Amino acid sequence: MALADVFLDRADHMGKTTELAPGANLAVLRKERGLTQNQLARMANVSVSLLSKIEVGDRALTPAVAASLGKPMGLSMAEVLGKTSLARNEEERLSALRSAVRDYDLPGHEEVREDALKDSLGTSGRLRDEVKVTRLLAMLPKLLRDATTLAHDANTRESWAGLADVYSTVYWLAARHRWMDMAELAVTRQRWAIEQKKNPLGEAIAARDRAGAYLNGGDFEGGLTVVDRAIGRAQDSLSGQERAFAVGVLNLRGMTLAGRLKDKKEGKREAERHIKSAWEASEWFACDWNRHHMIFGPQNTVTHVLATRLDLGKPREALRAAENIDAVLEGLPPTRIAPTRINMARAQLDLGDRDGALEDLCVAWDAAPQMARIHPMGREVFRVLSSLHRRSNPQLLKLSKRFGIKV
Repeated sequence: MALADVFLDRADHMGKTTELAPGANLAVLRKERGLTQNQLARMANVSVSLLSKIEVGDRALTPAVAASLGKPMGLSMAEVLGKTSLARNEEERLSALRSAVRDYDLPGHEEVREDALKDSLGTSGRLRDEVKVTRLLAMLPKLLRDATTLAHDANTRESWAGLADVYSTVYWLAARHRWMDMAELAVTRQRWAIEQKKNPLGEAIAARDRAGAYLNGGDFEGGLTVVDRAIGRAQDSLSGQERAFAVGVLNLRGMTLAGRLKDKKEGKREAERHIKSAWEASEWFACDWNRHHMIFGPQNTVTHVLATRLDLGKPREALRAAENIDAVLEGLPPTRIAPTRINMARAQLDLGDRDGALEDLCVAWDAAPQMARIHPMGREVFRVLSSLHRRSNPQLLKLSKRFGIKV
């Protein structure tokens, strides 16, 4: 490993997050706008009791509730959950990445070798799967500029698909940190790149990411419209396993969106439709595929069913879906293991199993430290656990240092 990579790997574990957990951030946002709890609760059609418990740390702020509370304040769900702060050197890298995104139609003057770019794409994909966000941010500005240059020069389906993949990774990184202006611009660029040469699978993946921008903005109905249209196009333009893969990843996004609808009756109906379709598509796969940084198959379908049942307010059903969780997660990358364990922790917290929630939160951290550190629900579950625990706990104290949240 190069010396620079050693230092970046160290930075992966040294970065500190000092911003508030989502529930505490909500309280600050409300007070900044001069609203009482009664006023905001009434405007958002949320009970005052629930809002009070969220702000003091007795209940976790869920994505759906964050979206409801954000609307009357003119804020997106992501803004309520709170952006992730960066170290000074990371701010410079983010600025460089924003500049590269702006220059989407300005290829460089130096020749870019296709084999070298392919190697870099492979590295970025590995860093994304392993949730090495510090190193990923460091390499993305140059990678995006190189991919832009090659796509304009070669003008092949493969080169434009490679550029779309880079934009997908930019979206993924931005969404994880709640930089939603960049996330929304990245999915626009991604769609533009993939449409330069006909690529139905790439178009499906771009639509999945676009629906993700709706998801993080709290517009769950709009995201479902994007998903359903994309499923129809994929069914018409693809066949075999590629069709099953495209339809599958879109249905995973669809069930997540449906689970967060405010009308839980409608949400359950829509979620079950997407769950059924995802299971049918998963029958094409003996094990999960990883294509263009998307994962689909029976294992990842289980993780999404778990999360959707939880969002629908059914924590027991969520945990039943995860009865064989070790087998379900075996072979999946950290980018899937960590959020699944965080969802399990949230379900156990809802059911009053604080020790089980703490254990799963520790497993999530061990699987992907950088994702656990910036994941809004990971931080929120820890905040509530630290508020509710009435005795000293070594695991709690250890996580307190990692999250940067005082017990």
